[in-house]
Amino acid sequence: MSNQYKAQVHFVNVHPGDCTIIKHASGHVSMIDICDGNIETYSESVYLPPSLKGSEVSGNYGMCNCNSNSVDYFLSLDIGNIFRFILTHPDMDHLDGFNRLLDEVTVVNFWDSTLRREKPSFEGGPFLEEDWDRYENVIAGKEGNVKVVTPLADSKFKYANQAEDGTSGGDGLYILAPNSNLLNDANKSDDINDGSYVLLYKSIGGNILICGDAHDKTFEYIKENHLNDVQDIAVLLAPHHGRDSDRSYDFLDFIKPKLTVIGCAPSEYIDYGQWTRRGLTKITSNQAGNIVLEITDSQIDVFVENEKFALDSSKDGSLVVNDQGYFGIWSISKS
Repeated sequence: MSNQYKAQVHFVNVHPGDCTIIKHASGHVSMIDICDGNIETYSESVYLPPSLKGSEVSGNYGMCNCNSNSVDYFLSLDIGNIFRFILTHPDMDHLDGFNRLLDEVTVVNFWDSTLRREKPSFEGGPFLEEDWDRYENVIAGKEGNVKVVTPLADSKFKYANQAEDGTSGGDGLYILAPNSNLLNDANKSDDINDGSYVLLYKSIGGNILICGDAHDKTFEYIKENHLNDVQDIAVLLAPHHGRDSDRSYDFLDFIKPKLTVIGCAPSEYIDYGQWTRRGLTKITSNQAGNIVLEITDSQIDVFVENEKFALDSSKDGSLVVNDQGYFGIWSISKS
């Protein structure tokens, strides 16, 4: 990595869940959710011509057909242990590969919102029961080397959003949701999405919002209680992988992200027009593959795995390549 970059955020191309890796300026590493940690192979991408060039590009680039194994991806970065693993909520597409991860990588802290659900059925499904069982061991305190912490909205604590001496800063991670009311409601209902963590990463180059599978009640709470925190968002990881899920998109009206990253989900479940009609820029994992944000004091540089998409997004056909071999497509200046 170039010395000019102070931190990195990796949105790993997984399906159908999420996996985000943050290399903080402090040297700490956060992993938020895990998916595709058990896959062995992937198929080739199927590239279809885009409808635009040199602007916001659309078209099926087929990158959701060649997902990355999130554990292998982490190991390839050679960045040591995971200082904190944050589970936004206990759905299996956010725990897929958790058992292998703990076997192969040291995890120091585990953030548990105390959101709970019944153990799912694994018969005939794509996920492994051993991942759920390992998760239950962790939250029960049976993994002696993993410290479990249970922060909720507005929690202030060392290393996350405070320095070691208790002053503001740390790794810049702030919890916007859930609060205890959202959590209690989600634990009582069959729908746990509104108990999902919503995390604000205040990087030195711009603010990044990571939403798990948060739904309408969560964004109503955020608008009422954290409006100032979300009105200067450089990059938004779309909630629920961008799926419609019978949701309101009013959150886009007050967040107004400069760039939204939409994960892998069938296109018929994503209402792309909600971004287009608001004039908001978006990229999808299906276009970009893995996405890396490289952060400086003044901006966030966006790099993508898929060279074809990068070339189609380029106005002059020239590409900047980062140390990972990914291709630069945009820079988002800090306002």
